[in-house]
Amino acid sequence: MAPGHVAYGMRAQYGLLVSPDTVMAWERGLAAPEARELTALAGVLWCSPGDLMAAASTLREHRLARGLSVEDMARRVGLDTRAYRAMEDAGRWRGNERQSAALADLLQLPLRDYVTATGQNEDLAELLRGAVTTRWQAYVKPTAKLLPLSKQHVEGVLDQLHTEYQSHMVATLNWGADNNTGDAGRDFLDRIVDRFWELAHG
Repeated sequence: MAPGHVAYGMRAQYGLLVSPDTVMAWERGLAAPEARELTALAGVLWCSPGDLMAAASTLREHRLARGLSVEDMARRVGLDTRAYRAMEDAGRWRGNERQSAALADLLQLPLRDYVTATGQNEDLAELLRGAVTTRWQAYVKPTAKLLPLSKQHVEGVLDQLHTEYQSHMVATLNWGADNNTGDAGRDFLDRIVDRFWELAHG
């Protein structure tokens, strides 16, 4: 379809006044359609909104890819529309455990993608760094609250992470250790989130 045909279809079927130049800008990646425009564009092109998007990473992008309105999303996860919209705008999910479980079920994302979409990567990293450098048991509950994982699974992963980190640190205390071994602990902390996912999925 030519840009003019797409623009006409959006006007005739959805009542949206979009120019052919705007459609061309979308095609070239110079502009992005708003939520209503994306839904209409997908309808005109006989595809889903997700087919028109690059890999979704934010909560808003995942919602749009599923063709859900803010109101639908808020209702299905058990939140007031304004509260949900504020979280989506901020890129930070702040729902309780029940709402988080509903969101994870609705989005059907791999767990790592879920954490990224809800803007909680740094929160997870902070919890994991605390768990390996102090008593990991104290971090089981907050980590399990952050992620839709069982408490038992989180316990096993944190225990393993703690053991690995401590073994790196013990190596740095040996009198005969290489001067570079002190970097091992820092390197471990830098990639602790990646190691967490390796263990969590292992």
